[in-house]
Amino acid sequence: MPSSRTIGAYMTPSPLTVPRDTPMAQAFKTMEEHGFRHLPVLDGEHLVGLVSERELRVVENMRGIDSAYVTVGDFILEAPYAVSPDTLALEAVRVMRERKIGSAVVVEGDKVVGLFTTTDALRLLIDVLEQGD
Repeated sequence: MPSSRTIGAYMTPSPLTVPRDTPMAQAFKTMEEHGFRHLPVLDGEHLVGLVSERELRVVENMRGIDSAYVTVGDFILEAPYAVSPDTLALEAVRVMRERKIGSAVVVEGDKVVGLFTTTDALRLLIDVLEQGD
């Protein structure tokens, strides 16, 4: 029987977000200071992308690119995978595996309310293995 566990129960609530005009160097510093590996990117209040620590490290090491001037908006390619807090965790994890992505942005309407990452998925797995489901 499929699990009825939802993303809302395992997401990291109220994640830090950055405006699309944030310099890459500043986004990287924000991640380091707060211990995050992903930051949703907003244009005003609207979700337009997601930047990861891995992407920032790649940009940081590119020749001819100054991460103090290049913005996160310059590197987002497409809208990130977004789910609602009521999305079944099984559904979200399957999509993440199929797309080979490490996170889903949790939204209610246009508002970012959380982030669900592989770390959160591991917490879910621990709960399932400990409790049975």
